[in-house]
Amino acid sequence: MIYFITGGQRSGKSKFAQQLAKRLSDTPIYLATSRVWDDNHLARIRRHQIDRDASWRTVEEEKYISKHQFTREVVVLDCITLWLTNFFADTEFNLDETLELAKGELLEFLEQDFTLIAISNEIGMGLHGEHESGRKFVDLQGWINQFLAERADEVFFMVSGLPLKVK
Repeated sequence: MIYFITGGQRSGKSKFAQQLAKRLSDTPIYLATSRVWDDNHLARIRRHQIDRDASWRTVEEEKYISKHQFTREVVVLDCITLWLTNFFADTEFNLDETLELAKGELLEFLEQDFTLIAISNEIGMGLHGEHESGRKFVDLQGWINQFLAERADEVFFMVSGLPLKVK
C-alpha cells in the first residue's frame, strides 16, 4: 500500500503522515532523507525528532532508500523533496540525470512488500523561480510527484492542516 501526502510548507504533512502511521502500526519506521544544510535546517530536523515517541524506529538515508529492507513494515518517508535535492545537488543540478536516478531508485524501493507513506512538497504553485536551477528543481519535483501519485493507492493534499483526499 502506498500513501502519498503532498502540500505546501507547514501544511501539516508530517503530522498527518505520523498519525496515519501510528494507526497502521504500533512500531512504525521513520525514513529520514534530509542532509543538514545549515543551523536552521538542523532545528527543523530536531523538531521532527521531538514529535516522534520511543515507538518509532528512525532510519537515515540521504539517497539510496532501496538498500533498506522494510518487509511488512509501515514506513514514513520524509521527505521526497529533500531526498530529491540530494540527487540534484550531487549531479550538479543536472535535471535529466537526477530524474533518471530518482525514478530508478523509487522503482527499486517500491518493489518491497511494505506500507509506504511518502511525504512530498508542492512547490510549483508559487512564484516563478529567480534562478535556472530553482526553475529546474520545480519541474523535477512536479514530475517526481506525478510519478509517485500515479503509483499511490491513496493521495492526500494538505491545506492548513487538513487532508484533502485526491485519490
